[in-house]
Amino acid sequence: MKLRSLAACAFCLAALPVVVQAQQLMVNPNTGETQQQFARRTAWWRKAKFGMFIHWGIYSVPADSRHGAAEWYFSNEHMQVKDYEKFAPLFNPVDFNAAAWVKVAKDAGMKYMVITSKHHDGFCMFNTKYTNYNIVKATPFHHDPMKDLSAAARRQGLTFCFYYSIMDWHNPEYLPRRSWDVRSVGKASLDTYIHDYLEPQLRELLTNYGPIGIIWFDGGWEHTGAQLHSQEINRLIRSIQPKVMINDRDHEPQDYSTPEQTIPANALPNGRLWETCMTMNNTWGYSANDHDFKSAPDLIRKLCDIASKGGNFLLNVGPDSLGRIPQEEVDRLEAIGRWMKVNGDSIYGTTKSPWTRPQFDGRCTTKGSNLYLQVFNWPEGGLKLQGLQTHVKGVSALADGDAVRFLQVGDLLTIDKPSVIDPTATVLQVRLAGAPVVTEVLPQVQASADGSFSLSAADATLGGPGIQLESHGGIQNIGYWSDSQDQAKWLVHAETAGKYQVQIEWACDTGDAGNMAQIQAVGKSGAAHGLQVSVPDTGGWDTFATATLPGSLSLEPGENRVSLSVAGALHGALMNVRVIRLIPSPSSR
Repeated sequence: MKLRSLAACAFCLAALPVVVQAQQLMVNPNTGETQQQFARRTAWWRKAKFGMFIHWGIYSVPADSRHGAAEWYFSNEHMQVKDYEKFAPLFNPVDFNAAAWVKVAKDAGMKYMVITSKHHDGFCMFNTKYTNYNIVKATPFHHDPMKDLSAAARRQGLTFCFYYSIMDWHNPEYLPRRSWDVRSVGKASLDTYIHDYLEPQLRELLTNYGPIGIIWFDGGWEHTGAQLHSQEINRLIRSIQPKVMINDRDHEPQDYSTPEQTIPANALPNGRLWETCMTMNNTWGYSANDHDFKSAPDLIRKLCDIASKGGNFLLNVGPDSLGRIPQEEVDRLEAIGRWMKVNGDSIYGTTKSPWTRPQFDGRCTTKGSNLYLQVFNWPEGGLKLQGLQTHVKGVSALADGDAVRFLQVGDLLTIDKPSVIDPTATVLQVRLAGAPVVTEVLPQVQASADGSFSLSAADATLGGPGIQLESHGGIQNIGYWSDSQDQAKWLVHAETAGKYQVQIEWACDTGDAGNMAQIQAVGKSGAAHGLQVSVPDTGGWDTFATATLPGSLSLEPGENRVSLSVAGALHGALMNVRVIRLIPSPSSR
């Protein structure tokens, strides 16, 4: 799993030494920022919440995703460089209109744009001195669209940002080569590529296009951070534009994490900033044969889900070779924009929900002393929120501003159905007397009919700097288990004492196998009962297998706290875990 190595180095505030004044706490060892400085520099991004990703290049000429993502056409078809280069003279985006593109993004409610200046195929979508393999010199268009886009974005109030691929299948100095590439390696040098090509191009991007909001790296998984000179590169970037944000894909944690095509089940630990990037169909670049588009309501609900967990949503479009954003994508963005015009206050500038788990079919965001409830399907008997300690002053619907009846008894808030219902997401504003204070009751795992317990990833309480929920194949698992302090816990209620066999459904990559894990149960007596096991190689981070552990685990009557943790030193990452099953031992039945 490529992103695991990136998550493993995610920077954790808790790991830093304590200093005398909280405002002097160092947030990023590469920049030396304090917490306040980091907050000021990233304020625009945290307020924006919603951005447009743009994958555009000469791969839009073949526009083919039958054998893989369209922007990977070079790799999917095992092409030689000289053959792939033939697409450049066919790339002539005469219908490109920068102002129109920015308006589509702005009307959708997006606040920033991130565009591919160079993807893995090495073709440069900007005017660069360091190769003729660019849109100005190698295509009949002979124009730099990045100049137009950066200017149009500034005029319309959007922040302009660059994606840049570290990987480069075209540059003769980049190593490793593709296995089918017949070009001689000769004296090719990755260091030469970095110092004589990558760094000068980043300097061009940061000096020729005005203020840049983000440098969005990708394609760094073939090397270590040391091999890529990542610290040196990041210092260069910040020396040119100190306010720029940098993502985490050059093996340095930098400013924020970038889950791809997935939404974490919870906010990231320690307030780590994050942004989900996602396609509308199944490919990033334009594909003439992929019409499997997500619906607008689905995308709106994904935006609500992401905001409720404190993240940003970077939603992709893939323009065609003529410079047109596909109509299917425009239609969906227009629908999102209509919803955002009414309900944008529940997204922009918000922070995560005070509840770890939604208590209704919908999501919740926070802004100051306001809660915003984004209700997907209205529950019979009214919406109920348990655990809210703060006094409620009023509830109103964002759609029409009308007051909505409510009743607060103790920590239970019940809200009546408003007069106007949005079938995608009806948003209510709950005005509080102060910042929300919530007491959350964690779920207890109860025994099934056969007496067994199923401890799912979704029901776990997670702690530690790395660990988080993720999803493989639509099934949640506990992943990013990269620190010895990472731990998952469940509350298990047993009617009687008993011994249980432990089955665990897990996955682990070959290079990380052999770490020791421990599962332990502690009942009301305080006595601990546990097992230790070496995590095996299952064939990959997304290849799950079920194993029955040797020995048994004892539960006491009543509440038991069951934990899964690292036992001993940790090399790499521990494992991905979908579920732990506690099955009564034959002697306990």
